[in-house]
Amino acid sequence: MRNKILFLKRTAWTFCTAAFSIATHGQNTAQIMEVPFTQVRIQDAFWSPRIETNRTVSIPSAFRECEKNGRFDNFAIAGGLKEGEHRGDFSFDDTDPYKIIEGASYSLAVKYDARQDAYLDSVIALIAAAQESDGYLTTCVTNRCTRLSGWWGTHRWEKINSHELYNSGHLYEAAVAHYRATGKRSLLDVAIKNADLVCRVFGPDEGQKHVPSGHPIVEMALAKLYKVTGKEEYLRTARYFVEETGRCTDGHAPSAYSQDYKPILEQDEIVGHAVRAGYLYSGVADVAALTGDTAYFHALTRIWENMAGRKLYLTGGIGSRAQGEGFGPDYELNNHTAYCETCASIANVYWNHRMFLATGDSRYEDVLERALYNGVISGVSLSGDRFFYDNPLESMGQHERQAWFGCACCPGNVTRFMASVPNYMYATQGKDVFVNLYIQSTAHLSTSQNKIEIRQTTDYPWDGKIRMTVHPEKKQTFALRCRIPGWAQDRPVPTDLYHYTGKGKGYTIQVNGKDAEFRVENGYAVILRKWKKGDTVQLDFPMDVRRVEARGEVEDDRGKAAIERGPIVYCIEDKDQPDSLIFNKFIPTGTTISATYAPDMLNGIVTLEGTAQAVGRGGKTTDVPFKAIPYSVWNNRGAAQMAVWIPTSPEYARPEPLPTIASRARTLTIQAPLQKDAPESAATESWAWGVNDQWEPKRSSDTSKPYHYWWLKRGTEETLAYDFDQAYTVSGVEVYWLDFDHYDGNFRVPASWKLYYKDGDSWKEVEATTPYTTTKDAYNRLDFKPVKTTGLKIAAQLQKGESGGVLEWKVIPAQDKL
Repeated sequence: MRNKILFLKRTAWTFCTAAFSIATHGQNTAQIMEVPFTQVRIQDAFWSPRIETNRTVSIPSAFRECEKNGRFDNFAIAGGLKEGEHRGDFSFDDTDPYKIIEGASYSLAVKYDARQDAYLDSVIALIAAAQESDGYLTTCVTNRCTRLSGWWGTHRWEKINSHELYNSGHLYEAAVAHYRATGKRSLLDVAIKNADLVCRVFGPDEGQKHVPSGHPIVEMALAKLYKVTGKEEYLRTARYFVEETGRCTDGHAPSAYSQDYKPILEQDEIVGHAVRAGYLYSGVADVAALTGDTAYFHALTRIWENMAGRKLYLTGGIGSRAQGEGFGPDYELNNHTAYCETCASIANVYWNHRMFLATGDSRYEDVLERALYNGVISGVSLSGDRFFYDNPLESMGQHERQAWFGCACCPGNVTRFMASVPNYMYATQGKDVFVNLYIQSTAHLSTSQNKIEIRQTTDYPWDGKIRMTVHPEKKQTFALRCRIPGWAQDRPVPTDLYHYTGKGKGYTIQVNGKDAEFRVENGYAVILRKWKKGDTVQLDFPMDVRRVEARGEVEDDRGKAAIERGPIVYCIEDKDQPDSLIFNKFIPTGTTISATYAPDMLNGIVTLEGTAQAVGRGGKTTDVPFKAIPYSVWNNRGAAQMAVWIPTSPEYARPEPLPTIASRARTLTIQAPLQKDAPESAATESWAWGVNDQWEPKRSSDTSKPYHYWWLKRGTEETLAYDFDQAYTVSGVEVYWLDFDHYDGNFRVPASWKLYYKDGDSWKEVEATTPYTTTKDAYNRLDFKPVKTTGLKIAAQLQKGESGGVLEWKVIPAQDKL
């Protein structure tokens, strides 16, 4: 009852608040409306090929992966159309087909394909067959897959992180897209039946479940379903999930990972799982806009300012840590270990788009554009059939796109997002028009009093000249609000997190060949005039090559600068350097950098070239030419070293180190057999990474370079082993232990450890001549009687209730023993 009273009090207050748009600096207070992507036809050389590749390659290949990996079989089994065992490793595998259906529906709306339409009908028939009579739809639960019971438990809705509501959310989004694209209700009816069940099960009343959604998306999905159906209960339930966040009722514990650690109105920092955060705040923005709740927007603004001012990567990516796929503390923006999940960049676009719709402020569009041109499209290869899950800003060559993943959230998300890019170009407010993105295209807009065609001609993002021809159906006075990109105003991001090292050239705006009269409002050039057919607007945003620096608190970017041109962030990749090396270089401040369009390189890009300095092992520097490419297209020519942030002086460059016994070794973990009497040869080995890369740690909490950690292992004995490339006589090791705090489980130096050497097919403990130590912030050296071996193994006993890991592990040859 307490929950119901709180909910009703909050709801009563909110619905007394007037419907609003925060964009009230001018006279127009009408609601800002997005322009459906079906009203915009892109015809350029940058986005058109990507969207077509998504339609013809990404979507079909993702559907094929669903066929191969049992995603469709699971629906068939649940529907009694097929016998067999449930396949897949996750309770949310159902969302893979949903996301691809959404993307395929967007594509159908733009370019009809009868074969694809029929294929969707067949997939939707499987989904409908799997739905239970009361509307429930999660196949691993219907199929009673006990192998996955750790996710969902023993019955419906038992666990917050079961992802049942996450499945529902993606179902609704796919259903709305399919209905709008085709007019068919086949999937929409499935979604409505499921949503009606969710509305009965969850809510503030007695007898209903009082829990948050677990993995947010159902909030914005219910809001979207409400807009299509007009059913008020969908909006009320979406609002309920927003209200329930952080209440910790029904006995569940607060969780940053699940975005349930604190009520939204009390939050002022973005923490926890990055994708869940972006989806949750998108849903909060939807609910707030539909209910007129200004209090939620004030909270969202605080959280956004923390994200954009302290936790936003230059590429528009969010989420610095692989552990928990989420955020670290303020200014933790490590490059080599950056997680920046592709789905998180997409979620960042969703959130910023909604914040713009609520406020009319271009700063949200600036972040959206940065994520769009850098952090999102880096997640898919130019060929359209290989994907990044994480998007680091630095690599030693260990990162490579994959055709699919066991946890395949990112490929499906890319397919649905890429098809909807035109959706973010325009918006209307009463009789006025916002131009947010500059892409060669033709748009047909409907304002409150007119119909307007706008044609853009431009080579953006390679060129900052944009020509817009405006064709209103009738002559009319209205405001055309053209976004002045932050990068064209000497502002990389709309906070002080990053800054350019020098001043750029000013922009110009003309109407019908004459300097335009306009005012700047919320980052938009507002051109108010009586428009007639054939009026032209010419924008010129000079695209100088710019150097970017980060605030001093961003430790991993100190002594370095990134390179930008227009909205594009650049990187250097070893493929383009004469010595095939990256980390030995620095580019001094003031270096002249030229831009050249290369039509035959990586589907057509602008490359940047200049002269850098390479640092040798002896400290000598030499002039070397360098070439930079857009970050979004790196790794399209195979595995490669890559860096976005380049040192500006020699002390921050790293000469290529000499190889060592450790650096040449294969790194792996060894899992002992479950049977106690099984031979050692029955142990299983898994590839590991990060402890022999020869990057020197600054402290035990320095996770800026690769390292190994025993994720979700607590208080157990864990191993890490070297498999040498040949037999060596060794007499010592140095181990730098990992130790840092994390919201989802801390990492601590081990309680104790032992070192073993390979003797034939067995492992034997070394005869130590010095003590085993577990000191923080230093190498722990262990000397032992020399042994000739082909491998060494650490066996670390983790502290009770804590995890652990290793930052770096050196091996000392016998002759070097002190």
